[in-house]
Amino acid sequence: MTIIVTGAAGFIGSNLVAGLNQAGERRIIAVDDLTDADKFKNLVDCDIEDYLDKDDFLDRLEAGMSGKQITAILHQGACSDTMETDGRFMMDNNFRYSRILLGFAQKYSIPFLYASSAAVYGASTVFREERACEAPLNVYGYSKFLFDQTVRAMNATAPVVGFRYFNVYGMREQHKGRMASVAFHHFNQYRETGKVRLFEGYDGWKAGQQERDFVSVEDVVKVNLFFLNKALSGNSTSGIFNLGTGRAQTFNEIAQSVINTIDKSKKSVADLIQAKKIEYIPFPEALKGKYQSHTQADLTRLRAAGYRAKFLTVQEGVSRYVNARLAAA
Repeated sequence: MTIIVTGAAGFIGSNLVAGLNQAGERRIIAVDDLTDADKFKNLVDCDIEDYLDKDDFLDRLEAGMSGKQITAILHQGACSDTMETDGRFMMDNNFRYSRILLGFAQKYSIPFLYASSAAVYGASTVFREERACEAPLNVYGYSKFLFDQTVRAMNATAPVVGFRYFNVYGMREQHKGRMASVAFHHFNQYRETGKVRLFEGYDGWKAGQQERDFVSVEDVVKVNLFFLNKALSGNSTSGIFNLGTGRAQTFNEIAQSVINTIDKSKKSVADLIQAKKIEYIPFPEALKGKYQSHTQADLTRLRAAGYRAKFLTVQEGVSRYVNARLAAA
């Protein structure tokens, strides 16, 4: 039997393929768009059975492809650029494609695990998987929000699980450019210039004190595989779940963890500011009114579904990430 991973050459998708390999799974069909050819590097150390371009895969689905030999679908493929302004492209890529794939999974009773996003919450101050808390600020968030509504309205014939990813960081994200994680950019800035730049205060938040729920891709993979194993064992669980740590930590803490890991030091944020290793820049006009200054996943539903493992803190996870990047350099 075969597992399909869409977005397989992307950040989370390639980490899932690697995680499946570590669990002994090799019969994987990787689906992606390698127009950005350098993404292939994310799969070089992975074992897959086949690769399909995402448009070829869609053509096969619409032509009546059989799903009888497919064990599960891990749908990670999407345009994740929150600054993308082409709404038509975003909706076609994230919403329509997902609906077709979900319909295929339901037709053949295939467990379907997919990537949603914390972007559905927008400027909300409550991050709970409920319609009243959801108000996306951009078309990316809206595309994810609308697909979540499709899932909520259906009567599933097989497990359907959506993960609202918060701010994920970790290895295999180098192709993401401006959409790569804060930790990724801080690492590059510090290695290139000897300092990390953070936003000044805005909207009531002090400089560098904006906070997010930063989650390691290591934990993201563990949660996905937990729900996959539940589905394959017949212990069916469906629903939409937040996937963060349940903690809000500051951008200052990310910068501190990056710098201290590279320098092999234990300096405070104040020490790093005084040493001019952290500096603050004006808050961009383009982000005003479109920026989440605080996110913190409510993990009530995730824990109720049986996931009990602890999540890495910024200090733990970023240190591991930075050391892995240093080792790979």
